[in-house]
Amino acid sequence: MATKRHERTLSRRQAIQVLYQSDILDESPIALLERGDAFIDEAKPSEYADFLVRGTAEHLPELDAHIKANSENWSMDRMPSVDRAILRLACYEMMYVEEVPISVAINEAVDLAKDFGGEDESPKFVNGVLGSIATELEQAQNVQDAVQETADGAHDNAPEIAANSEDAVDADAQPADAAEAPVADGSEAQPVATDDVPAADGCETKSAEADGVANAEVASDAE
Repeated sequence: MATKRHERTLSRRQAIQVLYQSDILDESPIALLERGDAFIDEAKPSEYADFLVRGTAEHLPELDAHIKANSENWSMDRMPSVDRAILRLACYEMMYVEEVPISVAINEAVDLAKDFGGEDESPKFVNGVLGSIATELEQAQNVQDAVQETADGAHDNAPEIAANSEDAVDADAQPADAAEAPVADGSEAQPVATDDVPAADGCETKSAEADGVANAEVASDAE
């Protein structure tokens, strides 16, 4: 483990040499890498150094945008070239190399700034900028996680929502009970008592007529 970390530390130093010279010479870092003349010790770049240089070059505009947004009162042009190279390399590792923890990327960058920094304040400056970028990345990850959790919850609840919707449709499709049929607005269904229905003019109700007939029969029997 320690050996691998040491190897990667050396790879970062190689990558910084390429990125620094690319900035000074205004030449593509990949071209310098492939020519192999950007290394102080003239050693062949390691596989990880090659990976870092190519990845940093590929994502350079995005990396610079993050650095600008998190370097208060410092424009990219005002930064020492070596500090720019260190920040770009570390930012790339923080954003795109999952196997390297963010804290490790920052610590390695601060060590590089101590060894190669353009000013005495370089380590503090590099640490501050990268710490701010780390906070930004963490907040973005939290938002992404919350969105994903919400989406997963909605997906899990979809069958239940569909079942409830189907139940509601089935309930609406049932015929209404005749006894519960709604009454037209403004009126109520009132029971009608047949004994209270008035007879038409000049007529008696059937019950009154029947009473008259019965009374007549009683009188005839009395006579």
